[in-house]
Amino acid sequence: ALFGMLYLSVLVAFAACNAPPVPLDDIFIEKTFVPEQCVRAVKDGDYVRYHYNGMFPDGKKFDSSYDRSSTYNVFVGKKQLIAGMDKALVGMCVNQRSLVKIPPHLAYGKKGYGEIIPADSILHFDVLLLDVWNPEDGVQINTYHTPSNCSRKVEVSDYIRYHYNGTLLDGTLFDSSHTRMRTYDTYVGIGWLIAGMDQGLLGMCVGERRIITMPPSLGYGENGDGSDIPGQASLVFDVVLLDLHNTKDGITVTNQIIPESCTRKSVAGDFVRYHYNGSLLDGTFFDSSYSRNRTYDTYVGRGYVIAGMDEGLIGVCVGERRTVTIPPHLGYGEEGTGSKIPGSAVLVFDVHIIDFHNPSDTTEVIVTHKTEECVKQTKKGDFVKYHYNASLMDGSSIDSTYNYGKTYNIVLGANQVVPGMEEGLMDMCVGEKRHLVIPPHLGYGERGVTNEVPGSAVLVFDIELVDMEEGLPEGYMFIWNDDVATDLFTEMDKDKNEEVEPSEFTDYIMQQVNEGKGRLAPGFDPYRIIDNMFSNQDRDGDGKITEAEFRLKADEVSHDEL
Repeated sequence: ALFGMLYLSVLVAFAACNAPPVPLDDIFIEKTFVPEQCVRAVKDGDYVRYHYNGMFPDGKKFDSSYDRSSTYNVFVGKKQLIAGMDKALVGMCVNQRSLVKIPPHLAYGKKGYGEIIPADSILHFDVLLLDVWNPEDGVQINTYHTPSNCSRKVEVSDYIRYHYNGTLLDGTLFDSSHTRMRTYDTYVGIGWLIAGMDQGLLGMCVGERRIITMPPSLGYGENGDGSDIPGQASLVFDVVLLDLHNTKDGITVTNQIIPESCTRKSVAGDFVRYHYNGSLLDGTFFDSSYSRNRTYDTYVGRGYVIAGMDEGLIGVCVGERRTVTIPPHLGYGEEGTGSKIPGSAVLVFDVHIIDFHNPSDTTEVIVTHKTEECVKQTKKGDFVKYHYNASLMDGSSIDSTYNYGKTYNIVLGANQVVPGMEEGLMDMCVGEKRHLVIPPHLGYGERGVTNEVPGSAVLVFDIELVDMEEGLPEGYMFIWNDDVATDLFTEMDKDKNEEVEPSEFTDYIMQQVNEGKGRLAPGFDPYRIIDNMFSNQDRDGDGKITEAEFRLKADEVSHDEL
């Protein structure tokens, strides 16, 4: 019985292998590859682009789009294909691959197709769908990143800079601005781009990322671009917007932080010292004065900086912070600066004003404390002692005599301090306090003081006059308090050799000073003054003074002497 059952099984299997194929009543579809995502499936009326290999059931190939290096492009459901293929393509996704078996009555039937396809042939097609679109399609936009701040969106006639990757609907890359390492720069909405891109870029924000999909009617149409984009191809652009401006734009000033006290605002012709961070509109950093640890110093309103910055620095206060956004036609234009600033780039400067002045400025003197009694006011030649706190306009401390526990002592008019301080100390009373603002041309000038005072810096001094000693009349280094001796030369000539030696001259002058009969100019080394007086009297330079050489100040005005 067991043997009989085995024999029967063998006969059944043999019959099945040698039986004629079961005729197909309908198409049979085997999906050999299905993409993870199917954004869109083919419907009747869609236009498709696909590759195929056409074979008979025995595997013999009768046709292939691959052999022609061109996809087969056709409308679906409009009887432009054999009925079986029309039916098989409906529902397919881009990048889906299917093996389609079509019975004769849904293929070429009893007539066949010339010498290529015999009558009543079952056809097998290995189909790969690459593209699908519909004549009713417009631009499709999928925004997948929106910046948190969007103060402006792309409008018609704006000029933009953007990066993109361009692919076909099946993902084949045909172009990328990233590979060229430069943005694509163009006007929008005025026909400089294919129609789909002109539409798809409108409404974008700087920093936004979106995918723009367009049918061929809004792309490169029936003919493609003749190179990488085939005819009738849908296009997909993955875009990030980096920059946006309009030729009508001026500068914009935002994020202003104005100090509570602003007694003066910058005007054209002022010299400004400021710090800045410079970036592109997408936030890409390109320069900073902070990284160089020094301010940027320039005249404003005179063309020394780009036009937008020239304008953006007008009307600022010392200590003010502001953001200045500059369109390229007021910045570095179409050419940019090379590696750091690309052509047609909008620039964003975060600015901090440190100080400014005008070449016509004088020392600003503000009396902050007056004494009730003032017997004498300071004048040129006086020896003054004062305290000070010195700072820059932004409040940065420079120096203070209080740190040393002693006054700063000078002779007014002797060029011992900067001109602005000379001016600020004039006509001052002991005990008086003043606030001085000194422009750099009356301070330390363009060079400043290394590691202490920056070049072209405005100086601020708060001073207090502690003491003063009245100076001598202009041109004198020594004066008599009493009447001059009738025979002055003889009094000096102690050894009566009719010559006055340096030691005799020095001893005599110091004696007159010590006895209160004469006075040397205060604030100077007395012995250097006396040496100078002796040299002026020693007219022949032989190291001694004769009676013929000896003269008083009243006798000639060319020397600071007796």
